[in-house]
Amino acid sequence: MIRELIALEPTAKVWIYVSDRFFSEEETEEIRADLYQFLESWTSHSQQLLTYGNLFHHRFLVIFVDDKYAGASGCSIDTSVRFLTSLGQKYHADFFDRSKVHVLIDNQVVEHKFSDIKKLVTAGIINKDTLVFDHTVADKNGFIKKWILPMEETWFKKFL
Repeated sequence: MIRELIALEPTAKVWIYVSDRFFSEEETEEIRADLYQFLESWTSHSQQLLTYGNLFHHRFLVIFVDDKYAGASGCSIDTSVRFLTSLGQKYHADFFDRSKVHVLIDNQVVEHKFSDIKKLVTAGIINKDTLVFDHTVADKNGFIKKWILPMEETWFKKFL
């Protein structure tokens, strides 16, 4: 059952899947339709999940589950992974590569190899004020308040 993000509890769990490519406007709308269809039928132990999902910045597929209503179990999480795998096959995209870091530069999402962060800081390409996406946030509250922050306010500050 899909709700608006605002209707979910601050503690609603979040999963952020990052595509290895940007999607066009048309693809973004198609992916959103696929996602909404999946979320409408997603259950855990035959219980409908209270959810929200969207594709942000034409690249980041984000799914929320409000476990105050019903929590996502191992089987239901496996179902979501199968959905993302099939979506990736349909759109020739990989949603499971965690070796990249994403930053906002001039309002554009830019991808870098995680292993290159220190070099990028040393070269002055990114700095303490560069906005970084932290895909490790765990809940709605973290997503809203900490998903995109200046580098110096994230765990990435260790590279400064």
